[in-house]
Amino acid sequence: MPILRGEQFENRGIGSGPGASRVMNPECLNPKEGSERNESQMKTSLTTTRSPLDQVRRRRQVSVKRTGASTRPRRAFNSDDERLLQHLLVNEQDYIDNEIFRTPDAERMIYDEAPDIQKPDTSWYHPVMDDLNAPRERSDKSSQVLLTAAEERVLFLQFNYARHRVSELQKEIWASPDRTPTDDQAWEMLRWSRLAERLREQIANTNLALVLAMAKRTRMSEVDFADLVSEGNMALLRAVDKFDCARGFKFSTYACRAILKAFSRQGMKLSKHRQRFPTDFDPKLERSNFLETRRGELEKDTAEEVRRIVDENRAELTDIERTIIEHRFGLETQEYSERPMTLEQIGQIIGVTKERVRQIQNKALEKIRVELEETYLGSQQSAQAERQLHEITGFGLN
Repeated sequence: MPILRGEQFENRGIGSGPGASRVMNPECLNPKEGSERNESQMKTSLTTTRSPLDQVRRRRQVSVKRTGASTRPRRAFNSDDERLLQHLLVNEQDYIDNEIFRTPDAERMIYDEAPDIQKPDTSWYHPVMDDLNAPRERSDKSSQVLLTAAEERVLFLQFNYARHRVSELQKEIWASPDRTPTDDQAWEMLRWSRLAERLREQIANTNLALVLAMAKRTRMSEVDFADLVSEGNMALLRAVDKFDCARGFKFSTYACRAILKAFSRQGMKLSKHRQRFPTDFDPKLERSNFLETRRGELEKDTAEEVRRIVDENRAELTDIERTIIEHRFGLETQEYSERPMTLEQIGQIIGVTKERVRQIQNKALEKIRVELEETYLGSQQSAQAERQLHEITGFGLN
């Protein structure tokens, strides 16, 4: 079929309406060009459409104001940065204040002029794996770092100053009308927060031996040693957050009391639990489902025996009785999923009323019940009685 030009459309009287320019466009009349344009439109829609996961990530992103006077190159936040920023923008940062923080050159005095402090080595720390009852010395005991009072002061000043800077940035952001951080504020907050976390971890790792020493000294018979160490470590982290180095005491003095109070709380908690639950979990004391299981097995075996009685006609059923039982209880097929017939349906098959079908059914069931009690259930009861007698006396009936 030849392609018609715009003039041919006009000659045929087609190009007179408002959509004539769209119909007479030669590009739309070329099928090859139309298919290429459709493919390009589909590719553009696929690239611009975001997946559900991208939409969720976009909703969870922290909005940051992009300012032209930013001092650092723009780069995207990763997932860890997003989570940390969301936490810092919602939760207020606490810290232990010090008068040095308000001096003009506080950052230079606290960080640049501070002496280098040795970082601890925690490769020796395996409290649960070691045999704590055995009095043996660790060969790498000298690798533990013991801080002086001056070194502890330096670390705690650096730790609290970093948290102080995070708190000041939070106040600046929350004081703005839209409560949205700029790009520089977001990166500064992340930097100071991660520095505070590293210093907190360094202080805690340096004092891990203190937790072990206190746990060995206060061994409680009702509390597991691993639980004591876990509670002591949590108390040590809380003590790092609350310690004020300006009071002139060493951190170990403050931390020992906090760890002992944590041990005492753990013992009281376990004591209340013991009062409420005097015994531990014992599977032997659990309720047994033997009777339910045994009853289910007996019902299943009895149903199979009834099927065999009807199939072999051991109850001497008549042809009508057998037909009614098979149709009524679905015994004519091996498929249990087939729905049994009603009394009215069976009556239509054999040509009697449903009341008569019910009477014949009851008579047939009585015959099956007698046969079942005499052959199957009687043998089951005698076998059970023989087993019970054998368990009691050790001898059978024979």
